Amino acid sequence: MKSGLKVIRIRQGNNSTLSEIYLDNQFVCYGLEDIPREKKILGSTCIPLGIYRLGFNRNGGMNGNYYDRYPKMHRGMIEIKDIPGFSYVYIHIGNTHKETAGCLLVGTQYVFEKGDYRLVQSVTAYKKLYSLLAELMVREEVGINIVPLSPAQGDKLCLDTKFDKSQGCIP
Repeated sequence: MKSGLKVIRIRQGNNSTLSEIYLDNQFVCYGLEDIPREKKILGSTCIPLGIYRLGFNRNGGMNGNYYDRYPKMHRGMIEIKDIPGFSYVYIHIGNTHKETAGCLLVGTQYVFEKGDYRLVQSVTAYKKLYSLLAELMVREEVGINIVPLSPAQGDKLCLDTKFDKSQGCIP
């Protein structure tokens, strides 16, 4: 994979996980997921840490809805593929953890209120990220790396390092 997204989890609310999303080391937008759980709860558990590939999914109701909303841009839902125990995990529009359905939401800004994070301007962020990814995905394989902010790294993000699930950021 030549290009890739990096989703760096930066904060956790009572039911929400906030992240920063980078494409080829350039900040694009914020992300929102459910919280991590020991045992998966369908539609209410964040995506496990790891490296996955992205692909277009052109089936299902969400795909039709997005095609109707964005006919000039939409080529299929961007799906995070090959996640063990998960299926139909998309990058899509939404503002709160109640709208994730176990997927990754995007927004240009965030707000913390009543113990949880909420995204703002989700449609704007989605259009920007979708356009960038779709253009890359028709030319090459694109991946996504979901990582935590390593406590040992402080505020330093794991952008130019490798990531190991047990060790965090590795120079």
